[in-house]
Amino acid sequence: MIDRISGGCACLAVLLAAACGPSQRADLIAHGGKIVTVDPQFRIAQAIAVRGGRILAVGSDGEVLRLAGPDTVRVDLQGRTVLPGLMDSHTHVVSAAMYEFDHPVPEMETIGDVLQYIQSRAAASKPGEWIELSQVFITRLKEQRYPTRQELDRAAPRNPVVFSTGPDASLNSLALKHSGIDRNFQITDGRPGRIERDPKTGEPTGILRSCSRFIKRPARQRTPSGDDYLKRVRMLLADYNSVGITSIADGDTSEEELELFRQLKARGELTCRTFAALHVDAQMPVEKIEARIRAAAQNPLHRPDNMLWLGGIKSYLDGGMLTGSAYMQQPWGVSRVYSIADPQYRGMLYIPADRLYRMARTALENGLQFTVHAVGDGAVAAIVDAYERVNRDLPVRDRRPCITHANFIGPESLEKMGALGVVANLQPDWLYLDGATLLKQFGEERMAHFQPYRTLFEKGVTVGGGSDHMQKIGSFRSINQYNPFLGMWITLTRRPRWTSQPLHPEQRISREQAIRLYTTNNAYLMFAEKERGSLEQGKLADFIVLNTDILTCPEDEVKNIEVERTYLGGRLIYERRGGASAAAAR
Repeated sequence: MIDRISGGCACLAVLLAAACGPSQRADLIAHGGKIVTVDPQFRIAQAIAVRGGRILAVGSDGEVLRLAGPDTVRVDLQGRTVLPGLMDSHTHVVSAAMYEFDHPVPEMETIGDVLQYIQSRAAASKPGEWIELSQVFITRLKEQRYPTRQELDRAAPRNPVVFSTGPDASLNSLALKHSGIDRNFQITDGRPGRIERDPKTGEPTGILRSCSRFIKRPARQRTPSGDDYLKRVRMLLADYNSVGITSIADGDTSEEELELFRQLKARGELTCRTFAALHVDAQMPVEKIEARIRAAAQNPLHRPDNMLWLGGIKSYLDGGMLTGSAYMQQPWGVSRVYSIADPQYRGMLYIPADRLYRMARTALENGLQFTVHAVGDGAVAAIVDAYERVNRDLPVRDRRPCITHANFIGPESLEKMGALGVVANLQPDWLYLDGATLLKQFGEERMAHFQPYRTLFEKGVTVGGGSDHMQKIGSFRSINQYNPFLGMWITLTRRPRWTSQPLHPEQRISREQAIRLYTTNNAYLMFAEKERGSLEQGKLADFIVLNTDILTCPEDEVKNIEVERTYLGGRLIYERRGGASAAAAR
């Protein structure tokens, strides 16, 4: 690393001298630090200069400080490490921000915690009022199972209860009764879904897979106002900034959520550059799906913009890894954890091949990135086959077709992704939180294809790091955790919680690669690699100052790195309380 530092600075100084004339003066110069540029050569510099929201120069202290004028703000980094602003490739901003709008929701690690929470809500509710708890995933409970119908009945005997995890849910008897789901109930609308039943009696067990449309719950009693939404979203974006995140991809955006982002941008309150993927319901008539995609291409927000861009389309191809409904190439296997009794059950696939092809082609030919939620290797194979089919009609590489999650990737699919230019956004937090449960369910051999980061890099597949942040504000208390340094640490160690050994350590990656997951790679996924993701002359001046050198600190300290300051377009948008002063001398 020492050779790279000295050689990089010398090379950058030459570029600096050639590019910057004496009449150019910087608005801001941060110097005396370790500037990790994350450029193609991963060069290290000492100082960075900003003018008009963009990077004027990066190089040695001596060269960059020559660009200072009488009004230049100078920041002495005092040896601290600087990274480009980090990016999260998959978030659900509005729903996450509003999750605790009604009341705070405690941490839950056991079935007992779940039942205690439901009892407390029942005590605070009138008889007959619905109690709902979402995204407390069974893989993250110590018992690693759903609460049973009978347990939910005892916790809230006078209230309908819905315990939902992604596309699946466990209901108590009153919720089933109010929804008309009994032993004679059949799914007749032609849409995907499965009612789990007791094999002896035929009665519903309470577990519904992809059947939330049949739950007849009333609208929430307390409806937030527009100002409530704006306030909560601002709070969340500020927390993103506090952990170094300056760009996000909102992974399943509605028109109403787009309007919230637009309002924040108009007010100058959007503190994360946002790439939005519009939600499309794949169960609509295909003609309506295609019309919705074409309308998105005509939306004014589809015009490229560095702060807010409607750039993609998102739909759902399979169920969840955390709930037992991801579509696998081989059967899941009978499972107490996931309440699977059918030995041939492979999960849920929601979109037939021809429809998937038409959706992908319509999006890509209209200048919109297409992505689907595809968790299981069977679902990944299905979307890769669809992209391969589209590629026969129009080249897809430059259109960057995407896969969201792609947790299990078969070798054949991985080869095709590299050949076609298919990109993917993965969530390392799932490896940490759920790896132990998945290993118990699938075994060592099948887990070799779970989040294979090193192979993805080796095969030339551009993969970005994200969180799939769904609920709560707080980078370590959230579902899922959105602290990017935790995400990097997971890819370096591959150590799931509750275990003492790494999960397929041959898939660990280097620190440089881990940083690229959250910088240059994510920029590429968002079509923004010419504007951000690395600290190079002419790019947007999004950068962060760390309290620890991420390149040299002990490996286990990576997850605990804190951000001292965050800059967006050269503007200070976050400063850590109790940290070093950001006051600058003129």
